Amino acid sequence: MNISGILVVVPPVHTRATIDRLQALPGIEVHHSEAESGRIVITQEAESIPDEIDGLKRIRALPDIILAEMSYHYFGDDAESMDAIPTELEEESLDTDRVPSYLNE
Repeated sequence: MNISGILVVVPPVHTRATIDRLQALPGIEVHHSEAESGRIVITQEAESIPDEIDGLKRIRALPDIILAEMSYHYFGDDAESMDAIPTELEEESLDTDRVPSYLNE
């Protein structure tokens, strides 16, 4: 079992709707949210590293997502190991024009 901690940022007005969307995804648990900043902290459980990457891609594809980044990862009993960051996660997925200025302070 793989567990990852993910920070999700959305425009504050979309915080509640995004939490609902996240909770509808398999393996996702919402642990904390800040409606005024649009920050949401979640964990994701997945069977394998590819499943974990696919889950992060699904999160990034949700409406109104400004940022969804893995902040930690636990491999558990997964025999699979990674020698480098998967190319899917190296790609810049952040549209910097959409990042609210308060996140850059």
